[in-house]
Parts: sequence; C-alpha cells; structure tokens
Amino acid sequence: MPRIPARVASLARYRHDPVVMWTLRATAAAVIAYAVALQLSSSSAPLTAPLTALLVVQVTLYSTLTTGVERVIAVVAGVLIAVGFSIVVGLSWWSLGLIILASLTVGEMIRVGDFVNEVAISAMLVLGVTQLASQAWDRVLETLIGAGVGLLFNVLLAPPVWVDPAAESIVGLARRTRNLLLSIGEELDNPVPVHQAADRLHEARRLDQAVTDVDAALRQAEDSLRLNPRISEGLLARIVLRTGLDTLEICVVVVRVLARSMTDLAKRREQGEPLFPADTAQALQELLADVGAALVSYAVLVTTPVSENAEVAEDRLAAELSAAWDRREPVAQLLLRAVQQHPYAWQLYGSLLAEIDRMLDEMDLEHRSQRLMEELDRAAAARHARKERLAGLKRFARMERLRRPAG
Repeated sequence: MPRIPARVASLARYRHDPVVMWTLRATAAAVIAYAVALQLSSSSAPLTAPLTALLVVQVTLYSTLTTGVERVIAVVAGVLIAVGFSIVVGLSWWSLGLIILASLTVGEMIRVGDFVNEVAISAMLVLGVTQLASQAWDRVLETLIGAGVGLLFNVLLAPPVWVDPAAESIVGLARRTRNLLLSIGEELDNPVPVHQAADRLHEARRLDQAVTDVDAALRQAEDSLRLNPRISEGLLARIVLRTGLDTLEICVVVVRVLARSMTDLAKRREQGEPLFPADTAQALQELLADVGAALVSYAVLVTTPVSENAEVAEDRLAAELSAAWDRREPVAQLLLRAVQQHPYAWQLYGSLLAEIDRMLDEMDLEHRSQRLMEELDRAAAARHARKERLAGLKRFARMERLRRPAG
C-alpha cells in the first residue's frame, strides 16, 4: 500500500513535463480532428485533418495560434498552386520539379515561417491524386478542420504555464556560476598549473551553452504567458524573467573573463608559486563567495512571484551585496600591495577587481528597478503605438463609408 502514493506522486510529476503534456494533447487533438473530418469530408480516410491538428497543437496557446494560421495559409497556397498547374499540365518529372520550385518560392513570399515546405508538400499530394478538383477542396476542408480543432483544443483547455521550469533553470544557472566562483577561490593560495586554470576557463565557457538552454526555456515560458486566460499580469512576469536572465548572462560573461585572467596569471607564475599571497587569497576567496551567493539570491528574487517572498529575497540580496562591497575595499588594498611586489601583473589585478565590480553593479537593486521601468515603458509605448494604428484604420474605414453615399 505505501507504494501507491509514491507511484501517484511519480505520475503527477509528469504533468509538469512539457514533452509529456504535448504528446497527450497532440494525440487527443489528432483523434478528435479525424473523427470530425469523417463526418464532414467526402474522403474515406481524411488523414490531413489529424496531421494538421498534430502540427498545429503546440506546447503553448500563443505558439498554437501563430503556427495554426501559418499552416492553414501554407496548405491552402499549396492546393491553389496544384489546381492551377493541373489545368495546364499533368504529373511528370518536369512538372513536379516546376511545382516544387513555384511552391517554395510562393512560400517564401507569403512568409509562412517554418511551413514553407508544407506549401510544396500540399501541392505535390494534391497534384498526384485522382479527381483533382474534389480532392483538392477536400484537402482544404480537412486542413481547416484539423487547424480549427487544434486551436479550439488549446483555447478551451488552456495549456499549462511553463514559468516554473524556466525559473528553475535560471536558479540552476546561478548556482553553477557560484560553484565555479567557489572553485576558483579555493585555488587562489595554491600553485595552480596552467592546465588546471585552463580547465576552469573551459568550464566558464560551457556556461554559455547553459545560458542558451535557459533562454530556450524562458522563451517557452514567455509564450505560455501570452494570451493565457489564467494569467492576469503576463507582461510583468515576462519582463522580470527576461531582465533577470539578461543580468545573469552578463555575469556569466564576466566570470569567463575572470577565469581568463586567472589562466593568464597562472602562466606568469613560476613553478610552485601560488597565485596570490595567503592573506590576499583568503580575502579574495571570501569576496568571490559573497559574489556567488549574491548571484543565487538575485536569481531567486527574479523568479519569486509572491510579493511577500520577493521582499524577503530582496532583503537577502541587499545584505549580500552590502557584504560583498564591504569586502571589496580591503581586497583592493591587498591587490595594490601585491602589485608593488609583482608589477608585471598590475593589469591582471586591475582586471580582476573591475570584473568583480561589474557583477556587483549589474545586480544592484536600483539598477534592476531602473531596467524594469525602462522595459515597462517600452512595452507601454509599443502597445500605445498598436492602438494608434488600429484607431487610424478604424477612422479610415469610417471615412470610406461616409464617402460612398456621396459618390
């Protein structure tokens, strides 16, 4: 008996898996589209309807609406091209090549995105069937049925919001960056071979791929917030997450530069000589630990939706940034003393301090608030511009109606 709740909990976790949810939703939509097409189409096997539904149903409602419209336009364009060619030529090797060329060209001209190939596929399928005119319009009907079922499926059963996976990936990126900073700090008072310092640099470079993965998860989360009836403040949530990732991405780049500075410093040290004196290494290690902790707190802050919890996260970030700035001054003095002993390394020491300053500045709370206000103002201006264009079109249509009786 105790195993049953564990199995139920294991199955419940799959509800938050985008791949599992897309598979179930796409399968259900395809079956429903096929059943509807059997009733409305004259075809004995209207497979175009479930095919269209399968391609139209995406993880988010926004992507479903956009891809649904693009796919319908692509299929209808392909059918019309096939009908036009059938009046002049039949199916042969040269007519097939000509129709593919024309379909791909038209697909690029009408800007159907990823469905350019669908224009050519639809044209080829329709051109090769018997009873061309009837089959062509049956294919259009089946496409509309499949697209309609796919759209209604996600409108009536709104897909889940993928903010939590994106938030987890953002926090995970911050933790990986902190762990790298801690690893670098642990080596500061030891003789570091060049290959070991280079390994840290390669690890920092691998964070770039992690940023790309987080960006993909965030784009999916942003799409899930658009046009979703369950979300009342989707714009604010999208801006908070996006600006948060932008800041972390800058910090990742700075950490890579810092790792490069450490590698260059290791090359200049003699064999058996530590990177820094013991007191300087200890202070710098503590400073890097504070910066790493602030990175994680910053990620937690930008991914915390509840205002009360956000205040706690903001207070914690402020305390960690303050502690880091307090440690920064003694480190600067110790680095200045080290420069006097090793004048050849003054550029690397100065670069190291500038890189730490840059990360702390990027995570500053005032800087974050200013960035949020700028993004909100930009979004409000874009929304106002869209309303102005829509109002202009309405005025133009109203003037046209008033002119017609006079003519």
